[in-house]
Amino acid sequence: MGGLAEGHHGEAPDLPGFGLSPPPDDGDYSVDAHAAAAAALIRAGDHPVHLVGNSLGGSVAVRLAADHPELVRTLTLISPALPDLRPRLVPYQMVGALVPVLGPAVYTRIQSRPAEVRVQDMLDATYFDPASAPAQRVMEALEAERERDNHGHAVESVLESLRGLVAEYLRRGPRALWRQAAGVDVPTLLVYATADRFIDPRVARRAARVFPRNRLVLMKETGHVAMMERPEAVAREVRPFLTGADASRTRPA
Repeated sequence: MGGLAEGHHGEAPDLPGFGLSPPPDDGDYSVDAHAAAAAALIRAGDHPVHLVGNSLGGSVAVRLAADHPELVRTLTLISPALPDLRPRLVPYQMVGALVPVLGPAVYTRIQSRPAEVRVQDMLDATYFDPASAPAQRVMEALEAERERDNHGHAVESVLESLRGLVAEYLRRGPRALWRQAAGVDVPTLLVYATADRFIDPRVARRAARVFPRNRLVLMKETGHVAMMERPEAVAREVRPFLTGADASRTRPA
């Protein structure tokens, strides 16, 4: 967002139950529910917007763009969690947390470790080079992790959101995410990373075939959170993409 601030105002909302956002009253953490919450936020401000999503946020962004095209001017997806059932160690470990009784118990035990250990594990899993994380970013992550320890819904929000994402991986029919992606008729920037431990970079080829109006960027020596690990490199790709979309929108017919 800092790299785009000169030309665009950005907001980074916390999904319900994450960050400082309260949990949903109905306990619904499905992708549909997250997309509805984001759509309501967009409607409350100026729209349409340039929508950016990473990982689970990428799935939410695709659902939102498909269900509410009037709210989205462009779509930027950074390592989006779109259905792919090929074996991948880290995602399969995460799904293991959904095994009844045992899975949540193990996850809760993992979350009971010191915040410093959890943050380092997060960096190891999501960065190509964890040592490249700026000290300020590490301290912010540590502060956020400690803050979540004060919320009784912290474990539920993660496990239920993960359960909702798994449901999308198994969904069939017109609301399957890949089916919806094929109908997204806004300019789409696809950013994938070669060292992503969560999203297989080979999925990028399918995404480039499916999204009707897309540009694909494959970042080398980058992990799952490219916008955090290499913010300026990502901003260099996003800036002209947004500028071009804004120019074409205002250009006389």
